[in-house]
Amino acid sequence: MRSPRAAIFVAGVLSVALSSARPVQAQDVSSFEKRVTVKVLSNGLTILVCERHEAPVFSFFTHVDVGGDREYPGITGLAHMFEHMAFKGTDKIGTTNWPAEKVALAKVEATYAAYDRERRREFGRDEAKVARLEKAWKDAMAEAQKYVVEHAFDRIVEENGGVGLNAFTGPEETGYVYSFPSNRVELWAYLESERFLHPVMREFYKERDVVYEERRMRTDSNPNGRLLEQFLGTAFIAHPYGRPVVGWPSDLQTFSATDAQRFFDKYYVAPNIVVAIVGDVKPSEVVPFAVKYFGRLPKRPKPEALATVEPPQHSERQVILHEAAQPLYIEGYHKPSARDTQDEPVFDALQDLMSSGRTSRLHRALVRDKKIAALAGGFNDYPGDKYPGLFVFFAVPTPGHTPQELRDGILAELDRLKKEDVSEDELKMVKTRVKTELLRSLGDNSGLARQFALGQALFGDWRAFFQEVDRINKVTSADIRRVANQTLVDSNRNIGIIESTQMAGGR
Repeated sequence: MRSPRAAIFVAGVLSVALSSARPVQAQDVSSFEKRVTVKVLSNGLTILVCERHEAPVFSFFTHVDVGGDREYPGITGLAHMFEHMAFKGTDKIGTTNWPAEKVALAKVEATYAAYDRERRREFGRDEAKVARLEKAWKDAMAEAQKYVVEHAFDRIVEENGGVGLNAFTGPEETGYVYSFPSNRVELWAYLESERFLHPVMREFYKERDVVYEERRMRTDSNPNGRLLEQFLGTAFIAHPYGRPVVGWPSDLQTFSATDAQRFFDKYYVAPNIVVAIVGDVKPSEVVPFAVKYFGRLPKRPKPEALATVEPPQHSERQVILHEAAQPLYIEGYHKPSARDTQDEPVFDALQDLMSSGRTSRLHRALVRDKKIAALAGGFNDYPGDKYPGLFVFFAVPTPGHTPQELRDGILAELDRLKKEDVSEDELKMVKTRVKTELLRSLGDNSGLARQFALGQALFGDWRAFFQEVDRINKVTSADIRRVANQTLVDSNRNIGIIESTQMAGGR
């Protein structure tokens, strides 16, 4: 089960990011059961309240059960785009005159639709007409901009002591988070519900350009980003995990605010939302406010489940990029989702065994002993938890060594896993580290809110986090060997390589 301990790629540097929050007392499930209240509103939205009266503050995490998984060609990147829109205010926040702005925004959409139809005409396109329609669209945007009060939502949060205002979009979820003083519970409930009750696609095309620039910096201009995009596209030929969450460039220059509104109307429905609030709060206070404000969201059915399932892989797949950049080697193996309660703890143990720190097998073999890698590791559940994903291994070669040497070194360690049982001492050490790592994320309000919301959304029970810790205890060396032999096989392997043209081409 992926959590803040999961490994991630960050801005051209491949690393394993682990939570380092301070531990807290009484981290067992029975202790939390006394402090956790779950309330499902009549519209289907779930509120989870956890009392932690250590400081007069609280954090929340809003989990919306939609990400890049519900997009299709033509609107890729739209889930991320709406995340940006959620900070643009409402019909009451961020405008000087909503009735007039509403009319102006409708004109923006009408002029954009006319411009977009003409510019995408395959035959007989009139370039002069395209230019006129583009000007009309841009003039309409300028008129709508006159009513905008920029950063109004952010300012309200900050002026009332809010910190950590942020959000993210993933392959299967969108999350919203910040922290407030404990005497701002009602304001929080109003603000968080209001932006999902009355969102406004304000400055949509201006923000679309911002998202396009994000893609350019993180993917198009980043060798690691380009490799990961192609690696996932190679590993997943049917499932949405193979499409970039940030979106394809052409889609980011085409979809409209009308498309975003349709996406919101379908997926930002009450049964698709779990809100966890943790800190110096009481259920007797939070629940009535939740009913009053979040209860305003209309009652609509939860969207149908995703139908597409990635077909079994029957042969090794490989993508190689020739770049004037640091060489890199990645390989990934298809595995069940985090919802597979039988084997997910085994994969977590496998992650720790192969990748956790200087005592891990890959570090000892490739970095310490053979000295062919500057960094080596692996991680579970990439790119997400909800659907069957990948178990990934990676390594960065030291000067004078090649990705092929890294491949050989990793495969040697995987063969060892398949043929030899992990010793009882090593397995005991792995279990201790995994459980400690899992519990570290309980050390702050934000970590708790995220874990509880994710458990409630993925498994229907916030206790899933603790249940995973219990299941780790039951993992055996035979389980690890069995999973390795089932999963880490040639026909299930996907490979991504950056071969450095700069280093190979001489100096």
